[in-house]
Amino acid sequence: MNIPPYQTFPILKGDKVCLRQIEFSDLLDILKISFYDAIQASNLEEVQAMQEKINQDYRNGTSIHWGIFDNRSNKIVGTCGYYRGFLNGAGELGCVLLPQYYGKGFMTAAMELALDFGSITIKLKRIYAITSANNEKAIQLLQRLNFYLIAESENDDLEFECKVKGD
Repeated sequence: MNIPPYQTFPILKGDKVCLRQIEFSDLLDILKISFYDAIQASNLEEVQAMQEKINQDYRNGTSIHWGIFDNRSNKIVGTCGYYRGFLNGAGELGCVLLPQYYGKGFMTAAMELALDFGSITIKLKRIYAITSANNEKAIQLLQRLNFYLIAESENDDLEFECKVKGD
């Protein structure tokens, strides 16, 4: 496996989006969608503290978290990345998008880049995602990306998995 941190933070470029490291100047734009350990930030100081924890997780080799940037405007539209470590060659892929960008293909494009990175660069053996059973849009996104349902928890969370390239 080739887990973080890397000599240079990976920038992933696609036709529609670019995934890159989140900078201080991006934080105010993602205040509404900033979470760490399921706790949402409520102000710029909290977002900054959360981002520092995310950056430390990256330096510890337990995550990689990108900002999703629209190639046309260079504005941040969301975030995605691998969370909770890479135990046994597995990575949990998560994502969140600003509401004004729903339904425009940004998340599909970003997740495709992140999936390729996980399977080709990190060489993950397993990529999975967890969402709530009532998050229909996330479920549809995961199914579009060839994830399949593997488990349902008592609290109505669904766990999906996708076939890793090279398997």
